[in-house]
Amino acid sequence: MRCFSWRRGQRHRPGLQFMVSTGRFHGAESLEEARLLLALDFAGDLIDVISQPLRLRFDSTRERRSHTPDFLAVTRSGTCLIDVRPEGLIKDSDRESFAAAREVALACGWHYVVAARWREHVPAALDAFSSQRRQLSDPLGLRPALLASARRGLPFGQLAASTACEPVARAQLLHLLWHRQLGVDLTEPLADRSVVVPASEAAE
Repeated sequence: MRCFSWRRGQRHRPGLQFMVSTGRFHGAESLEEARLLLALDFAGDLIDVISQPLRLRFDSTRERRSHTPDFLAVTRSGTCLIDVRPEGLIKDSDRESFAAAREVALACGWHYVVAARWREHVPAALDAFSSQRRQLSDPLGLRPALLASARRGLPFGQLAASTACEPVARAQLLHLLWHRQLGVDLTEPLADRSVVVPASEAAE
């Protein structure tokens, strides 16, 4: 195990990403890593995240090398070792490193994934959801009706229009989606036609 650190002169833009799931900030070395943390916070059923959790040393066909995976994510459905590398930047040496990390994850009983490319609509949807991460009051009392109506499997736009104040209902829907009280299919862009369901059904 090792402490998270940023290196002098690195070309990435380091930063800290706040996560509602853990209630604290986590280190990220690039915008791609920050985006992954946002996705984990929303959809990962997350318990905790460790940045740069360990350093692997392994022999390749040419030399002895080392590799540091980016994150270890502990979720309610298991533990996942994660590397983040944009698809266009992956080299043969990276593939060797990923293969070594995958073997370690397998030996530990963890999942392993390389976050290399997002579907184009996913970042916009996550940004919309994350705007509702913080506490949001419900002075009009719209949430109970929205939760009840979601059992009918209505589209997002129709669900918001079924309330007394549609603009406020849209904000409340995003808040409920972020906090996983409601679910939506992220394989398609978020739009008024997106079907909203109770979170228990979305997890199945």
